[in-house]
Amino acid sequence: MAEITVAKSAGFCFGVDRAVKMTYNAIDKYSAVATLGPIIHNNNVVDDMLRRGARIINDVSELKPGECAVIRSHGVSKDVYDRLEKMGNPYIDATCPFVAKIHKIVSKHTANGDFVLIAGDENHPEVAAIMGHCSGNCAVFADDETLVNFLNTKYEKLGKRLAIVAQTTYNILVWEKCIKALPKDDPNIKVYDTICHATQVRQSDADELSRRSDLMIIAGGKHSSNTVKLFDVCRKNCRSYHIETSDELYTLDLSNARKIGITAGASTPAHIIEEVKTTMTEIMNEDNMNFEELLDQSFKKIHTGEKVKGTVVALNNSEAIVEVGTKHTGYVALSELTDDPTLTPADVVKVGDEIDLIVIKINDQEGIVMLSKKKVDEQKGFEEIIKAKEEETVLEGTVQSVVKGGVIVTYAGVRVFIPASQSGLPRNAEMDVLLKTKVKFIILEVNENRRRAVGSIKAVQKAERDAAKAKFWEEAVVGATYKGEVKSLTSYGAFVDLGGIDGMVHISELSWKRIKHPSEVVKVGDFIEVYIKELDKENNRISLGYKKTEDNPWEKFSAEYSVGDVISVKIVSITPFGAFAQIMDGVDGLIHISQLANKRVDNVKDIVSVGDVVNVKIVDIDIENKRISISMRALLEDEAETEEAADSDDAADETADAK
Repeated sequence: MAEITVAKSAGFCFGVDRAVKMTYNAIDKYSAVATLGPIIHNNNVVDDMLRRGARIINDVSELKPGECAVIRSHGVSKDVYDRLEKMGNPYIDATCPFVAKIHKIVSKHTANGDFVLIAGDENHPEVAAIMGHCSGNCAVFADDETLVNFLNTKYEKLGKRLAIVAQTTYNILVWEKCIKALPKDDPNIKVYDTICHATQVRQSDADELSRRSDLMIIAGGKHSSNTVKLFDVCRKNCRSYHIETSDELYTLDLSNARKIGITAGASTPAHIIEEVKTTMTEIMNEDNMNFEELLDQSFKKIHTGEKVKGTVVALNNSEAIVEVGTKHTGYVALSELTDDPTLTPADVVKVGDEIDLIVIKINDQEGIVMLSKKKVDEQKGFEEIIKAKEEETVLEGTVQSVVKGGVIVTYAGVRVFIPASQSGLPRNAEMDVLLKTKVKFIILEVNENRRRAVGSIKAVQKAERDAAKAKFWEEAVVGATYKGEVKSLTSYGAFVDLGGIDGMVHISELSWKRIKHPSEVVKVGDFIEVYIKELDKENNRISLGYKKTEDNPWEKFSAEYSVGDVISVKIVSITPFGAFAQIMDGVDGLIHISQLANKRVDNVKDIVSVGDVVNVKIVDIDIENKRISISMRALLEDEAETEEAADSDDAADETADAK
């Protein structure tokens, strides 16, 4: 049995992990995202980002209006930042902090007139970005020989101080040779150790592991600089292979390897490293199968893994008994008939059925063979899975279990892994809510050798939303009415899901009354009837109305009240120039300070207070501007006139009586 060891430092470094997370966040936040080059040198991760809607561009001139640009961990030149600012596109800077530190170092030295030497590959994007912060006052060297040649032929002619930096993923062994090649105690040469600590540790671990291994597997992108350097370090010590995926292991010569080491570049996800280890273990186990068992199997009339036809001759609660045409009695356990624990064997097959089966275990002494219908179904189902991936077909299956990092969905007997990031649930949500539910998904990845598939529920949901949006914009017209769900509230309005696309009801459109916050009228989860007020197809904006014309309090007021009416009102607010009083819900009138009394009033509060109920007379109505003037003074004057008229009548009567 081979001993397989994975280097502790294998996989994502801090800078790469940070850049990947920032890119996925950008994809979730912005409608359009473009990365300036592949975000990392790993096809699996890059392909996943492309499937989620991101795209790769080579120059900022390729950006579309409003598209968010993501600067990868390698960084970019100063010129790129200037162009982005000028274009006005939003952008996210995912430059590795260790790379950004180099940019500051070289910018400072070139500004001081110094010359910069960069250890690295001049064609690597990180080195190109560093050069872009040197204002052209720099040179790149690949190794100690190139450095010595520069020092011997150009250093003195320059007449400048030197600042020496290294690409963060530079080979640590070569860097040590370069340091030794420098002149001793030259005050005009400043050396910065800018190789990333994680890179140093990874290369050191790889060197140590490869020295005690018969064979090394280095997993990572073929164009990944740090992965190539790991391969260079390892192959000096033992037989080494650089692979991108675990499938390549089947093509390698693994003979005479008792101690196998595995490491991976900084752009290699943890799941690929684990997959490489698992596949390697399976291969080595297969190679070490007991020879006597293989010889024994070769003389049998029926073989493990063989596909046979069987006829169902009996059924019980736990299995089906079948005849397979040999001396053996065949048994198909319920778990090998179906994944559905609620079914019995009789629900799946009946006596007399001829079914295709796979031999999974043989006991010649007892004359028993254990068989599986499910594995045959899986083979057929896997063919459907492969076809579904090629044709991007939407499949439907049941979530059978929740596992670390996602859920397992079964389709036609095949277990499909749905990562949590592809579940369609919010980040950090409990996966248990999907258990035993039917879901729609597409296939993202298929590993034919290991019969594994990875799917996405999120991609189907996105496609459905996109289709719903397209249909909405095709059919939507101003005035159309919809019933939608309130998805969120802000201080300025409510966002309503109209079925795949959101519209906003401004706070002023929620109620005819003055409200301070939308929560006074609706809450998240409410289903409300709204209508389209405005459509902005260019910017994908929909303005909605909620309050109904028939509920307009001003319409009710106009129908019930007229100038001259005497009404009872409630004082709701006081200002220096008068008091506002509520006539009915949604309609207030103003009692001007001059209309509070039949005398001069200096302070409104001397006459009325908030909460007082007073009688007033409507003296003016301006429906167009929603203004109503009411008066307490007019009532007092009316009363005075009435009293004066009454006194005149009394005087006349007295005169008549005297005559």
